[in-house]
Amino acid sequence: MCVVESLKALIEQLINDRTLIMATLSQVRNKGETCTKVQIKPVELKGKLHYQFASYIGTKVEHRNVPAELAAEDMTLLFRESYRQGLLCTVEADYQVLISKKFKVSILTKSPSKKEEPDLAHNRRKRYVLEDGEPVPFLVELGIMNREGKVLAKRYDKFRQINRFLEMVEDVLADLPTGRPLTIVDFGCGKSYLTFALYHYLTVRKKRELNIIGLDLKADVIEHCNELAAKIGYDHLKFLVGDIAEYDELDQVDMVITLHACDTATDAALEKAVRWGASVILSVPCCQHELFAQIENEVMSPMLSHGILKERFSALATDAIRAKLLDMMGYSSQLLEFIDMENTPKNILIRAVKSSGGDNSVKWREYTAFRDFIGAKPYLERVCADLLPSEISVEG
Repeated sequence: MCVVESLKALIEQLINDRTLIMATLSQVRNKGETCTKVQIKPVELKGKLHYQFASYIGTKVEHRNVPAELAAEDMTLLFRESYRQGLLCTVEADYQVLISKKFKVSILTKSPSKKEEPDLAHNRRKRYVLEDGEPVPFLVELGIMNREGKVLAKRYDKFRQINRFLEMVEDVLADLPTGRPLTIVDFGCGKSYLTFALYHYLTVRKKRELNIIGLDLKADVIEHCNELAAKIGYDHLKFLVGDIAEYDELDQVDMVITLHACDTATDAALEKAVRWGASVILSVPCCQHELFAQIENEVMSPMLSHGILKERFSALATDAIRAKLLDMMGYSSQLLEFIDMENTPKNILIRAVKSSGGDNSVKWREYTAFRDFIGAKPYLERVCADLLPSEISVEG
């Protein structure tokens, strides 16, 4: 069993010609595969060209540097044994690779998403999606940069947070629909730093057509955001006053963002996202009071008897439950560190990408065993009972 020769030839050409900027391999072939994605990029080590293979295993990333002369063989082997989808990026074109279960390979040539040759320096200064020293209108207006593009020292944490968020978006660009405008909803957008950043990144950097709607309960904040969007010419970005659970103006949404929505408001946003069939969900939960009030387990009483430990465990358990439920509703979810723990303990981001699913009976047994062990009755399970696979019997 082997990958069609046309794919092998393309990989060898890109490696030998040194035109490959970035490759992303995804959509695992085998259910038991622990590495969900591999990203490959060229780096220079001791004056010689290598390719760095970054393997994403759960919340960890493992790196290995492969000499250029071996990289094509290693990449081909990964396609043959583990992955059914890939995106190979060069300055001249992007190549979308799709491999069927029977190893039929399709290679689609698209317009390039990356315009610059890679910086091969391995130990280089941290590069951001939005660079310090390059003026960005919304960052200037929000007081993060001055007019010359210099990031203000006291706002550098916010600048790093924005870039970390955009890096997470960059990783899932290939999972968003193409050939039509995108629809994105940001629930609980607040002052909308990340909403403006996403709009700028997708429209200015990636040249995508889209409409973004930010929703929040604070009328004065929404008014300010609309004024800023109009001032800097972000014509397809609008903000509305409204409640997550009651918002029903759209039939389909491609990406849903929910950042720091309190308690079950996060679950309400996740339910909306799944019912819309969103391709990508990005969620940073806030407080998780629901499970804190529910959890009971005599075995864990040495921990649960301490309020601060019970609170932290409840937060982790809530996000684990959310991720597992999303997996059973047709998504592949990851829990990622959003920003440094020193800035806030609420730093876990749930990133869920629509997938082909897997063995839900096994996932359901794992989920119910954990749920029942801690005595939880999750809101998200109740409101999404009709969205769980039909072979699963959900208790009332």
